[in-house]
Amino acid sequence: MPTSNGEKCCTRYKLKKTTRERGISPVSKAIQEFNNGQMVHIDIDPSVQKGMPNAKFQGRTGKIIGQRGRAYLLKVKDGNALKDIISLPQHLKPQKY
Repeated sequence: MPTSNGEKCCTRYKLKKTTRERGISPVSKAIQEFNNGQMVHIDIDPSVQKGMPNAKFQGRTGKIIGQRGRAYLLKVKDGNALKDIISLPQHLKPQKY
């Protein structure tokens, strides 16, 4: 059988919750709001599949540049290029200074 190269390939351990984190995520993560220009960390929540950014952006930091419905538009540096990422608030954490 040929190998699959889907969107979630090579994420067996990257998108895995620890034993204490298992289950659905709290509602407070879904209703958090961010402002334009705010810096956020991308922390993918595997229990929410919709609005999930690509796994290669796990752990990256980006700047919020807009909003599309409930999702946020981020500007993230990927090598020398700046990429636009669309993500739901469940997969974002505010950066603390």
